Amino acid sequence: MAKDEKQFVTEITPQGEDFSRWYIDVIKKADLMDYSPVRGCIVFKPDGYEIWEHIQHELDRRFKETGHRNAYFPIFIPESFFQKEKEHVEGFNPELPWVTEAAGEKLEERLAVRPTSETMFGHMYQKWIQSYRDLPVLINQWANVVRWEKRTLPFLRTSEFLWQEGHTAHENEEQAREETMKMLEIYRDFVENYLAIPVITGQKTPSEKFAGAVDTFSIEAMMKDGRAVQAGTSHYLGTNFATAFDIKYLNRDNEQEFVHTTSWGVSTRLIGSLIMVHGDDRGLVLPPKVAPKQVMIIPIGPPKTRDAVVGRSDELFAELKSAGIRVGIDDRADVRPGWKFNEYEMRGVPVRLEIGPRDMENGVCVLVSRISGEKKVVEQSNLVAEVQAMLEQVHQEMFEKAKAFREDHFYSVNTLDEMKESMEEKRGFTLAGWCGSEACEDQVKEETGATSRNIPFEPATQHEHCLVCGEKASHTVLFARAY
Repeated sequence: MAKDEKQFVTEITPQGEDFSRWYIDVIKKADLMDYSPVRGCIVFKPDGYEIWEHIQHELDRRFKETGHRNAYFPIFIPESFFQKEKEHVEGFNPELPWVTEAAGEKLEERLAVRPTSETMFGHMYQKWIQSYRDLPVLINQWANVVRWEKRTLPFLRTSEFLWQEGHTAHENEEQAREETMKMLEIYRDFVENYLAIPVITGQKTPSEKFAGAVDTFSIEAMMKDGRAVQAGTSHYLGTNFATAFDIKYLNRDNEQEFVHTTSWGVSTRLIGSLIMVHGDDRGLVLPPKVAPKQVMIIPIGPPKTRDAVVGRSDELFAELKSAGIRVGIDDRADVRPGWKFNEYEMRGVPVRLEIGPRDMENGVCVLVSRISGEKKVVEQSNLVAEVQAMLEQVHQEMFEKAKAFREDHFYSVNTLDEMKESMEEKRGFTLAGWCGSEACEDQVKEETGATSRNIPFEPATQHEHCLVCGEKASHTVLFARAY
């Protein structure tokens, strides 16, 4: 059996050897997804989809607490809608799949398969909004979108993915900007306090903002290979889409004016992010709040005590389940405990509960933390409280570990040569001064492979000069190579 356990571990490529291979190994071994026959598309298997369900449930609760309601809009969007907002169509054209025929006949107008829904919302809002009394309109949509990516990676970048997209309309800029920042803060709080992923919030540079937006704001997370993932975005769209779709309302002075709109969204790339932020060479490390199983009970001991131990395990299972804890039990007699330990560590279950005949005699059991490996003997009479405390501890340790990793891979540079050296010899995020010139921003990307992630609201250091041209810096910018 020892040989089998060793072989099991070697089926996951170490992160330090090949991070991309490690990622694919883990999501396949943990049974989160499978490849579909369509290029760039994946099938979410139950464990992978359940993670998304927990993300969806919590975010949906937060959206509704702030007055938003859910609706659903068509996946097919007429080509003419995209032509109304020039910057928007130019931004999405390379990724758009088109429907040109249906029922054996060529369509009079091509239909795009939804890459995002600003245009469809704009069309409908023009019909629905007449007066200031109709505002604000606060609608969110849970949906799938399609962007025909040239390079794909499961969960992080696929041709079809799942997401939510909020689209709101307001009387004026002040209210719309307040909405934009409110939703950005909801994302930040959720990702940090639910997924245990530290993020950097800030504003996108003009070249990196959403196509058609006035301003785009993002939260950026660092993966264990030092690359960035844009974990969520919130956009102030001004009156760009309102003008394009003629969304006007009668204001409080009985005059016609355009509404101010916003859009914001996160997607299933959050699943890829939490895998890359928390996973290790043993496999997944799942944040307790989204783990399909938060606790796995493993009865141990000789055959003669099996029935009694399994019976007590079932009682503990029922007790934890009734307390709202997502718990499983593996009481298979033909699989050794050591294999089970490896299996559920690989699947990222936050807490393992072991119980044997001696534990039963003493009224205790053993809890094992996935993140630290700590073993804690606890009284069965206080099990629910002990498990809840360990789950909270696991979350906090995951967050602190990810934050410490980010701090250890966070650099500040003053020149492009320093950045090139940093990118070649190290991995991580880099802060640098930027004059505001798109040419300087492009040169950074061309020579280092790094893009501007955002202009942090609270940079660790302020830079006085542009790293490329040496002129006075307008901003201190976060740069990184990104997924």
